Amino acid sequence: MRKTRNLLISGISIALLNLPMVAHGEETATASLHQERELSLQPLKDSMKRFVHTSDYKFEYPDAVRGIYVTGNSAGGSRFNNLVDFVDQTELNSMVIDVKEDNGNLTFTPEEGSPYEDMASNMIQNPEKMMETLEEKEIYPIARVVVFKDSVLAKKRPDLSFKKNGQVWVNNKGEAFVNPFQKEVWEYNVEVAKMAAQMGFQEIQFDYVRFPEGFETRDQELDYSLGDYKDSEMDDVQKRVQAVTDFVEYARNELSNYDVDVSVDIFGYAATIEEAPGIGQNFSKISENVDIISSMIYPSHWTSYFGIEKPDTEPYKLVDEYAKMENKVLGALEEPPVSRPWLQDFEAPWLYSGATKQYGKAEVEAQIKALYENGINEFLLWNAGNTYSENVDYTIGLDE
Repeated sequence: MRKTRNLLISGISIALLNLPMVAHGEETATASLHQERELSLQPLKDSMKRFVHTSDYKFEYPDAVRGIYVTGNSAGGSRFNNLVDFVDQTELNSMVIDVKEDNGNLTFTPEEGSPYEDMASNMIQNPEKMMETLEEKEIYPIARVVVFKDSVLAKKRPDLSFKKNGQVWVNNKGEAFVNPFQKEVWEYNVEVAKMAAQMGFQEIQFDYVRFPEGFETRDQELDYSLGDYKDSEMDDVQKRVQAVTDFVEYARNELSNYDVDVSVDIFGYAATIEEAPGIGQNFSKISENVDIISSMIYPSHWTSYFGIEKPDTEPYKLVDEYAKMENKVLGALEEPPVSRPWLQDFEAPWLYSGATKQYGKAEVEAQIKALYENGINEFLLWNAGNTYSENVDYTIGLDE
């Protein structure tokens, strides 16, 4: 982990194409796809070299990252200044900003003629101004890159996805995934990460580094390539684990010259078992290949783990129990990464038939306090709509 760094390279030159803005609050944005163009991923590395230029952005790693999630719509819209003020006026100091979002779109427009041009939705129209604001306010910038959940690329390149009856397979939410066995998909996402580094981001946070949930129940009914893993003697579970782990290692190696840290978001429950068999996540193996590991430990996302019947109603106890367990797992590694969990700052009405447990100042502070008491000093707050609780003490219990 680098605690202080001067950024050597920054944003690609942006050719603004005046694509329509997508209203804030939509979970995904629709790319301006030009179907007549064929996407070729082969020339990516060569094409990106033309767009690199030096910059004098200077960011310092905070005493401990305390950050919020920011969508591309928020980062490029009128809400950005409000969120900057919110961070600036609290003990928060960082933003995780979508660069490649959940649907697979880039949130900015790359150079005209870029292989990524058709994958872009022009949410952040002026990335340079955004980075300058973050630099001025000393807000640490982290780029979120959603990897294998990618409906845009799956639609454009079905051969890189999973198919059923000749069509791209989608889950019950209508989301498509691309295939972690395919190294062309690795290259595609790592080149996005390099663009983010060139824009000035200090860390690349990879999300959805996994196969679709429940993949072990449908792997035999879907058509997909095993790539270089086809002739492996490993069983199907180990092939998935190896592919996901190999991607993370590949990404970190490819980014080693970009002066950025690498982090991965991972299901919290993955730390409680040897490995998640369907999705291919092995907590320890991924942790060995990143600078930061960010478990998503939202109380609402657990069943009766740790003997807690309704975890959503007991945020302190859930996070406390998880932190104790994670410390043991990471403590067994020779060089453990920094732990920086995702915490819950949202309600979960789907869990309740009556009144929903509300999350506000007390619930957010309870989670933070549990982390601090277990020696975990970094965290991120998730709210899909980027509406965060007011008057929270983000350092509560830190010095106790």
